[in-house]
Amino acid sequence: MEPGLVGPGPYRATRLWNEIIELFRAGMPLRKHRCRFKSYERCFKASEAVDCLHELLGSNQNFGPEVTRNQTVKLLKKFLKNHVIEDIKGRWGKEDFQDDGHLYRFPPSSPLKPYPKKTSCGKEVIKFPDWNEPKAGTSQEHIPVKSVAMNSEMWYKRHSIAIGEVPACKLVFRRELTQTNIEEIWKSMTLSRLQKVLGLDSLDEVLDTKLVNSKHIVQNAYNVNKQGIVTLEDKSKELPHWILSAMKCLANWPSCSDLKQPTYSGFERDVFKTIVDYFGQMKEPLLTFHFFDVFVSVLGLLQKHSKAVEALQISCLLLPPENRKRLQLLVRMMARISFNKDLPPLSESVRTRTLMVQAFSRCILCSKDEMDLDELLAAKLVSFLMDNYQEILSVPSALKSSIEEHVVHLQRVQIKYAGADTDATFPPPSFCHQISTDEFEYQRATGSQEPLAALLEEIATNKEISVKDKKKKLKQFQKSYPEVYRVRFPTPETEAVLFPEKNKQKPPVLMWALKKPFQPFHRTRSFRM
Repeated sequence: MEPGLVGPGPYRATRLWNEIIELFRAGMPLRKHRCRFKSYERCFKASEAVDCLHELLGSNQNFGPEVTRNQTVKLLKKFLKNHVIEDIKGRWGKEDFQDDGHLYRFPPSSPLKPYPKKTSCGKEVIKFPDWNEPKAGTSQEHIPVKSVAMNSEMWYKRHSIAIGEVPACKLVFRRELTQTNIEEIWKSMTLSRLQKVLGLDSLDEVLDTKLVNSKHIVQNAYNVNKQGIVTLEDKSKELPHWILSAMKCLANWPSCSDLKQPTYSGFERDVFKTIVDYFGQMKEPLLTFHFFDVFVSVLGLLQKHSKAVEALQISCLLLPPENRKRLQLLVRMMARISFNKDLPPLSESVRTRTLMVQAFSRCILCSKDEMDLDELLAAKLVSFLMDNYQEILSVPSALKSSIEEHVVHLQRVQIKYAGADTDATFPPPSFCHQISTDEFEYQRATGSQEPLAALLEEIATNKEISVKDKKKKLKQFQKSYPEVYRVRFPTPETEAVLFPEKNKQKPPVLMWALKKPFQPFHRTRSFRM
């Protein structure tokens, strides 16, 4: 069985779990082993299982070569707990698996996990807010946007010079957008863009959109300093000063601005342990439990670098501002430590980059309910964050510009012509539903023929074009769409009705035309009989 990339979508963690189990069962060599003077068929040693699974995970594009042997042992512990494997006496359910010579085997029953059933109700459609019914008590403060003001006289002068006479119209002034309106625009357009980047038909199965706070999105987009770090309105949610000092010390090593130079060996390791302990005691990861499935889905796009970066940009924009700020500071410190050659090793057995991933991956991403692959998935995401943190943790400029332009458009004076709908510029988004095969074939046939039939009728009934041009166009149409043409003109007689024959009168015959032209007189001889 060849490993493949599991793309974004619902239940990605479950799909990965089932795929790894199938690959492991198919690739693990089974043979005869002896233990305490007794032989056991079709089993394997614990160390052999670690070797096989570690190689499998390292070559799998969903995880990659950064998976450590220790992480592989932890996954095998979960395999034993979930009865993916059992010892040779049939015991399982405890995480007492060790990287040693104990014997294990596969149970006869399939250990794959079922996919949760898809709920048919409770879905929230991403839509634009209704500006005609603002909520009571909303604030009138606005985010700075480009103001556009034009009275009717200025508009008439400008357009009358450009296009001549202006048809009957009137100016319609939009109701002033409140802060709540603008926040809802940010939420709806941000989620719509995230859904498009992930390539999903709906966000319902990876995100509860009701839990997305529109105020957080706006604050993360606008309340930033020169370095792009979020500035918090509530100062009580800031990181403690001593933690900030410790993080700056390691990030800028050996130029520690807030602390004096160390006076003993191993100082940097003590500072690092302090930081790890602080972030390890958090009750919820920085990416929050609510957005776990979203970030796991983004992992399916890592081979498409630009899309993965944009998806993570948008997803991180949904975080509470205090979480986003802590994530920015932490990942920046991790990246600087990993590339700092002047910093002494923080571990004797593990590389600095691997240590960063192992120490902070769980405080960045984990699920509320203990997941079987959350540690491996978190390590994959944190590694990508460290390599691209400057892009990912910045405000997506293209999304910000498009939303601001949309807000400006809604605040601009609208022009309504006679018989036109005022709000026809931005119709509400439409959504599709599944149809049967017969209905699809019928729609494909009738849907394409109806506009062609209307075009043919317009050509046939148009009295402004000459007969010659009409015949030429009908001939071209008949050549391109013979079936549609045959329905409208089944017989030559129906076509001839468009071109009635006129009675052609012969021109009068002139009398002088019958006379012979004048000939000169010639003298002739006469013969007498």
